[in-house]
Amino acid sequence: MCERLRTPVAIVGGGPVALMLALFLDHHGIPSTVFGTGRPRRGEPRGTTHDARTMEHYRRLGVSGPIRRLGLPGGHPTDIAYFTRYNSPELSRLPQPTPTQRLRQVAIASRTDQLPEPVHRADQTSVGHLLREHAGTRPNITLHEGPRITGLDQDAGQVRVRTGYPGRPDEQWTARYAVVSDKGPDFVQQQLGIRYGIPAAEAPGRPGTAPRATTAHLRLPTFHREVLFGRPAGSYWAMNADLVANLIALNGEDEFSLLTSSVDPDTADAARLTDLVRRAAGTDLPVEVLSHTAWAPGAALVAERFVKGRVLLAGNSAHPTPDSGFGLNTGVDDAANLAWKLAAVLQGWGGPDLLATYGSERRPIALRNTAAARELHTAMAGIERPAALDTDTPEGVEVRDRVGGQLRCHGERTDSIGVQLGVRYDGSPIIAPDADAEIPGDPWGLYLPTSVPGGRTPHLWLDDWHGQGSSLFDRFTPGYTLLRLGPEPPSGKPLLAAAQAHGMPLQILDVEDRPARDLYERDLVLVRPDQHVAWRGNQLPTDPGDLVERVTGAGRPLTAERI
Repeated sequence: MCERLRTPVAIVGGGPVALMLALFLDHHGIPSTVFGTGRPRRGEPRGTTHDARTMEHYRRLGVSGPIRRLGLPGGHPTDIAYFTRYNSPELSRLPQPTPTQRLRQVAIASRTDQLPEPVHRADQTSVGHLLREHAGTRPNITLHEGPRITGLDQDAGQVRVRTGYPGRPDEQWTARYAVVSDKGPDFVQQQLGIRYGIPAAEAPGRPGTAPRATTAHLRLPTFHREVLFGRPAGSYWAMNADLVANLIALNGEDEFSLLTSSVDPDTADAARLTDLVRRAAGTDLPVEVLSHTAWAPGAALVAERFVKGRVLLAGNSAHPTPDSGFGLNTGVDDAANLAWKLAAVLQGWGGPDLLATYGSERRPIALRNTAAARELHTAMAGIERPAALDTDTPEGVEVRDRVGGQLRCHGERTDSIGVQLGVRYDGSPIIAPDADAEIPGDPWGLYLPTSVPGGRTPHLWLDDWHGQGSSLFDRFTPGYTLLRLGPEPPSGKPLLAAAQAHGMPLQILDVEDRPARDLYERDLVLVRPDQHVAWRGNQLPTDPGDLVERVTGAGRPLTAERI
């Protein structure tokens, strides 16, 4: 007979997104149990880019500092460099600040600068280990390592998660809600019957024909000092008629992640990968292959729904691994959106329609981000690699100049600050729109801060120190925040009273200086627990209780089309 165990939230999958969800739930005071927290091996397709929004989420949880100590040394360039072969002159280079330079830019930034936590590059596996260790110190998180999930079913009141170890009786856990994260489409389709589609802009069948590739974890002890022609970088592309390879520096010394479509993952072994790296380098450098696995670059699948009863999808289970760094970051943003809604329902102040807005808000963002990732991958794959590219001929000189220009243009398009910070939930039933405001556009490479409801709350430094506690974001509590902006804003007490009557956690935060009022363009701004603007105005609504009901999902019902 199964042993019965209980948890408010069961999180199936132990990767970084699952751990971030558990940490966010802990931030909101909700216990959870994470199943499957074994340590992943390197060589699996795992990102190295933690974008500006993800770093802001890490900051909320107190781990952005430790994560910045992972990855490349402070003085190591994070440029993207392109070569025909690594021992040849560069075709092109996209300059990027070093980790230290990024932090110096933060220290001298203007009060209204929007990058309190700029992008950071660190191996996702190392970050996952750090998150796991931190989660293990939190009183609301139980890490359940090692079991195989043998079943997942639900009824109107609970979810049952069955787990098993070889040679031992199964355990049956019951949870109020379950979140499946970091499990692939096969598991989701088998257990929940949820299918996967592709962004509407994609050509039919394209993801099914996406080329398979190989990723590997390598040790190259002589690469930087004996092979490289010129300055170090964070990412090294080798491109010629024979091969394409990308070496991503992990520690600034000898560890690299290799991504390549020039080795068939079905026949990949240490000898083939060593041969590829040596051909890409143009010399017989020492190569140690630590691990390798298959990967599908440019994959752009999105689950047809993110919510099914009491089971929700996040991260890789909701949108399986788009490349270009968007997969991890999209998943962390999933966790930030979902955690406060689960907390609201479990604590009793979230309305009956609140959890359904997780899918209606996050699925369009997954479609947006996977489409962007696919387009970037397709554009890179389309850059020409003629036979003359690495020949010592006049034609080779002309071809290298032309291809270098193509690579510069592509590199500039990878600046995705708009994708990172421009997420908006316009049309969500728990957002109170500003009828007089124009909804901002959604360019990839540009972010314009605005308090128009639905978007990320604009950032503001509150002093010139720019340290911990100096950011407006540092002053937000886990619940809602009503910002009173400028020298003489209206009272927020009627909204506070309505929130207290409903049980909704709300703090009032006064920011009196003129730059804040100019940035937000209104006297009052209501900020959600995930730092998105829920409402703004120059005076409170006549009935603040209506606003409270709307933003907590207790207002008008959702139709099936919006779930």
